[in-house]
Amino acid sequence: MRLYTRHHEVPILERYCTSLDANYYNHVQIALKALGQQIRFSLPKLLSLDLILQKDVWVVVDTALNDIPIIAWTDFQVQHRENLHEPIKCELHTWHTAADLIRDRTLEAMELILGEELESKLPDDASVINFPQ
Repeated sequence: MRLYTRHHEVPILERYCTSLDANYYNHVQIALKALGQQIRFSLPKLLSLDLILQKDVWVVVDTALNDIPIIAWTDFQVQHRENLHEPIKCELHTWHTAADLIRDRTLEAMELILGEELESKLPDDASVINFPQ
């Protein structure tokens, strides 16, 4: 499977620094380790939009326009990370004027879909161990 790279080829409309909830970042890293180096799925209720997850970039593409990027999270600042709960600084790149309208919906859909995918990979006899208090 070839990794998606078109986000490097198309001129960016807008770029700005932001932060991302650590739960999103952690969940994606776990999913990439369990499911492969690239995960791609359609975004529910967002016609022709797919989300592609890779270690260094998460990008929404428009499949009706030959996978042109719409919005991407990239440049995750995780070097020397000492905690798992604080927000992750990153850059948000946009290629479409309405990209901000799908940002939050994309992250919510990503959480739901990754949760389902990871749950389906668990063995049937998997259980959570309760730690003594």
